[in-house]
Amino acid sequence: MIQADPILLRGRPVTPGSGPFIFGILNCTPDSFSDGGLHASPEAAIDAGCRMADEGADAIDVGGESTRPGSLPVPPEEQIRRTQKVIAALARRFGSDGPALSIDTRSAQVAEAALDAGAVIVNDISALRDDPAMADLIARRRAGVILMHMKGTPADMQINPTYEDLIGEIDAFLRERVDCALAAGIPRERIIIDPGIGFGKTTAHNLQILGRLDAFRGMHLPILIGPSRKRFIREALNLKDDESRLMGTAAVAAVCALAGVECLRVHDVAPCRQAALMAQAIRSEK
Repeated sequence: MIQADPILLRGRPVTPGSGPFIFGILNCTPDSFSDGGLHASPEAAIDAGCRMADEGADAIDVGGESTRPGSLPVPPEEQIRRTQKVIAALARRFGSDGPALSIDTRSAQVAEAALDAGAVIVNDISALRDDPAMADLIARRRAGVILMHMKGTPADMQINPTYEDLIGEIDAFLRERVDCALAAGIPRERIIIDPGIGFGKTTAHNLQILGRLDAFRGMHLPILIGPSRKRFIREALNLKDDESRLMGTAAVAAVCALAGVECLRVHDVAPCRQAALMAQAIRSEK
């Protein structure tokens, strides 16, 4: 079996039981569900990435394609235009001591451009299914990878998603995708799994996943959860569309940290980091 050093975030290895690590979300898009348009210019995106670094982000996850429910694919060339300069500028500013950079894409062409610019992790919501060149690229470039469960595609994933065995089906999917990554030469030490909160799940499904996070521990891999500002928080708290979901997101971050989740992907770095670290402090005293 191929062995390699684990992913490092601010000098700390991402391994089962480590963390919590905070991934800041940096959407360089005009149409993302929560922050679309806020970071559409390179200057705005770079400033936002630097703020996240100052707030303690361990990684910045840069994306040039919205994957909100109902969204359609964005051509690789446009994703590269939106993200490559931002990643390169942040890589220069952060150096080796700052947050790691991750590219949120399903395209190997976009991933390669991002890796060339300084990214070290590929966050692939298709879990290596959408682009046959992706697995080989990640293995060849010795990058980290986040493999996420998604039922359907962003365009149709929220149209009546149903499961016979929610947790079992997600677990089986992730195991199969991990096996695919390993077969392609991606070392186990560089794989993170993500059950895919909000991607082909109802509010009830998302709450069940969050209540049963230990069910995914059998793979002995770090887990990432991305709950930030998502619809299930609004529905669970009976919020209006324009009401803030920050407190709900921070509560989920704390629950995840208490459950030992290693990585959290959020828009609001500082408050969610505090919530996760406080929960981690409580967990460490059990």
